[in-house]
Amino acid sequence: MRINIARDNILDKILKRKKKKDLEPNDIDLKVMLKEILWWANKFVPSESGSILLDDPSLNDLGQKNGVLYFVACFGKGSRTLVETTIPSNVGIAGSTYMAGRPYMSKKAGQDKKFYPGIDKKTKFTTKSIICSPIKIKGVTIGVIELLNRLNSVNYSQFDLSLLKIFAGYTSTLIQNSLDAKKFGELSVRDNLTGLYNDRYFYSRLVKNIRAAMNKDGDLSLIFLDLDRFKEVNDNHGHLAGSRVLAEVGGILAKSLSKGKGTPARYGGDEFIVILPDTGVDEAYLYAEKLRAMIEKFVFLRHKYNNGRGKALKIQGQITCSIGIASLKANLPPGLKISNEIRELLIKLSDSAMYYSKQSGRNKTTIAKFQ
Repeated sequence: MRINIARDNILDKILKRKKKKDLEPNDIDLKVMLKEILWWANKFVPSESGSILLDDPSLNDLGQKNGVLYFVACFGKGSRTLVETTIPSNVGIAGSTYMAGRPYMSKKAGQDKKFYPGIDKKTKFTTKSIICSPIKIKGVTIGVIELLNRLNSVNYSQFDLSLLKIFAGYTSTLIQNSLDAKKFGELSVRDNLTGLYNDRYFYSRLVKNIRAAMNKDGDLSLIFLDLDRFKEVNDNHGHLAGSRVLAEVGGILAKSLSKGKGTPARYGGDEFIVILPDTGVDEAYLYAEKLRAMIEKFVFLRHKYNNGRGKALKIQGQITCSIGIASLKANLPPGLKISNEIRELLIKLSDSAMYYSKQSGRNKTTIAKFQ
């Protein structure tokens, strides 16, 4: 039996779901896990076809009522064309099971009002009967597992459906365990307040990016950012309000970068830093000015915070930032080869440029001078 599995980028997207303390694990490989589950499900309940579908949590986080379900693991006729495709999360028997959060069995799928024939048309498969069970984590449905057309029997039974529920439970447990296993690794590189990378990860990442740039005679820019008048927020509204502001700045930084474009990190206190690989000083300046304007226009503490105990303050224009920029080609002399020394020099230059922005009036961007 051949089981087709979605690629890593699809699985990564699906597994970026928030868990209580809003962890977003990366690099979780579910391929072996999903294959095992479908293989054993088919072993106990032999069927012509079967699939595991998982939702897209990014759509759920945006508050969209109807998201999508990804076919992340499939076997049977047409499964190669089916894997990685999606259906609306409220369509068909799979969607109905997902929305209701309850197992479902249809012995005559073609006559079932919940059945969606579009998938059969795509795969050139004929669904006669189906059993489907929700996959849940901590009571929240995240997908479904389904089997189609029972082999060696006239139809599916309640016992078959009970077995499928067990495999749905295995799926949820294994996903939960994978998330937990990644928790500690993620915490080691993330700042728990802003969700950005921490300084420890930043230092190692910058060295790697510098080496990569030097190997191909490329460029790299470093953005050093310090908030203006942040102390006034702590003094006037308390440290919980200040912490919330830092978290919101982290959100702005994360959104300011297209995927894979740069690495934002919290350097310490109200200082932030962004690595921009393959970016010259002119492009870095345009990005920095865009970021500076985003922070200046942002309405901080728009909503209540601290579980509703902190009132909405709607601070706008008071919190700005001073930015400094340094880049490999615009600011460093040729001949430097030791990446650790280059790292420290880039940090020093961008920090000095930021300090000049602050001393000369704040809410400015300054490019470091050539060394």
